[in-house]
Amino acid sequence: MTATLPTPAVAARPDAKTVRGHWIDDWRPEDPEFWANGGAAVAKRNLIFSIFSEHIGFSVWTLWSVLVLFLGPQYGIDPAQKFLLTAVPTLVGASLRIPYTFAVARFGGRNWTIISASLLLIPSVTAAFMIKPGVEFSTLLILAALAGVGGGNFASSMANINAFYPDRLKGWALGINAGGGNIGVAAVQLVGLFVLAVFGAGSPGIVAGIYIPLIVLAALGSAIYMDNLTQARNEKRGMRDAAKEPHTWIMSVLYIGTFGSFIGFGFAFGQVLQVQFAEQFNTPIKAAYLTFLGPLLGSLIRPVGGALADRLGGAKVTFVNFIGMAVGATVVLVAAQQRSLPLYIVGFIVLFVLSGLGNGSTYKMIPAIFRQKYAGDEHQSRRIAGAVIGIAGAIGAVGGVLVNLAFRQSFLTYKDADAAYLAFIGFYALCVLITWAVYLRPGARTKIAV
Repeated sequence: MTATLPTPAVAARPDAKTVRGHWIDDWRPEDPEFWANGGAAVAKRNLIFSIFSEHIGFSVWTLWSVLVLFLGPQYGIDPAQKFLLTAVPTLVGASLRIPYTFAVARFGGRNWTIISASLLLIPSVTAAFMIKPGVEFSTLLILAALAGVGGGNFASSMANINAFYPDRLKGWALGINAGGGNIGVAAVQLVGLFVLAVFGAGSPGIVAGIYIPLIVLAALGSAIYMDNLTQARNEKRGMRDAAKEPHTWIMSVLYIGTFGSFIGFGFAFGQVLQVQFAEQFNTPIKAAYLTFLGPLLGSLIRPVGGALADRLGGAKVTFVNFIGMAVGATVVLVAAQQRSLPLYIVGFIVLFVLSGLGNGSTYKMIPAIFRQKYAGDEHQSRRIAGAVIGIAGAIGAVGGVLVNLAFRQSFLTYKDADAAYLAFIGFYALCVLITWAVYLRPGARTKIAV
């Protein structure tokens, strides 16, 4: 008779749960059982509060796209100075994106979300009480620079949510996270419209003041409901190795064309309307009626760009998208020369929509490029792609600075924005050429299929 050996006891693997004061020591999103037994619920909870905090961050970052509309003749600020006031927070926000990415692993996703949300109180409180006729332009520049802290929230939020979700759901989670944040650009402009309609152009501080309780709620919500992951760590030398990759800089240029356009036009659109069509938009509220529409549509369509890239290929979608952006900028140029307001608005809406679409398609290209290049080495592919996303996100945001500086210089030199529109057309044409030459021409397609 054959003896039956006892089956060794298998230790039950714990369900997803928070331990040690919002730190999670065991996180296995790729394990289907773990994901079903609480992992999905924990990730969703962190995603919800991450979106809320990032949304407020985007709103504070783009606060000055609205506040400049309140700076009437009594402030003594000319259009060129207003474009400088919107360029400064864009630059500060772009500069903070890389350190904010590292901060998640250094401090923990929950902890850094609390810190980064709380920092938003500084620009909001100062703007709420210090913007009034007679204030020095240098003071306004400092206040605008402080708003740049909101620009870093996107990078830390994306890095944090990326760690919570399994690969099969990262695209959806990151798309929702990014889109929810981007809508903050439109939301702050709707807040500005509300304040103009109810309180008038003499109350810019109320716009910033409205965000103070929302920031407190974001920080408290993050403290109560979010978690840190102990295994979330910055990949050693990831940024350094990514900087050696030619594709890093190519994708950064393309992201300047997409996200740089989105955030740059979001900051500048209201000012450009008031300068180019001064008769039709002779009061801030008239401009505010339109400024939110473009950023709203661009934010909502971002996930569509990612979905199209999944289906058709990121490079193809990006290629066609840049052709469309060049056409849109040409329409804006013609409309400005013909003084056609309806055509002008249509052209700008097209630019906003396509910049949002391109945000999704270019972001989708990055992991595809390095998955192909490092086929068989999944860890290396993810390591480099993650670092490239951080670098491209920071450099892409600099495009918003360039947009505002292009408008400023064009108005200073030629008294109109035609030179800026020509520069945009030229840059989009360059992006079309780069996308085709590197990723779509027959010789290139066999190397990197994106």
